[in-house]
Amino acid sequence: MQKLRNPGVYFEIPVSDLNRAIAFYSQLFNFTFEQEDFDDNHMAYFPFQETLSGITGALAKGEIYKPTREGVLLYLHVENISTTLERAMSLGGKELYPATFHADLGFAVAEIEDSEGNRIGLHQKL
Repeated sequence: MQKLRNPGVYFEIPVSDLNRAIAFYSQLFNFTFEQEDFDDNHMAYFPFQETLSGITGALAKGEIYKPTREGVLLYLHVENISTTLERAMSLGGKELYPATFHADLGFAVAEIEDSEGNRIGLHQKL
């Protein structure tokens, strides 16, 4: 019998300008990125610690990566959704879906457009 697990393990966010995207995400989430070239693509990896829950991923620039507001929607954890939305707007992002609080379910969500034109979800536990 196969062991049950959460299916998500890794994500890549397409970017056109890696330096611009690193600046946007670094300032929005206070992240630092490690960079490398991988299979002819330029990658900037989000932080990851084996001992913490959740998955990680990378900002990815290459011929196969096309930023979009359509398709898969990735949600990133935030401590304060309202503050993060304000910071995103100040960094040139756009609000696509306002902060919506679901107290009965214990979370809040919002959506932004990042510096590259991707639709990104924000998720806050209440």
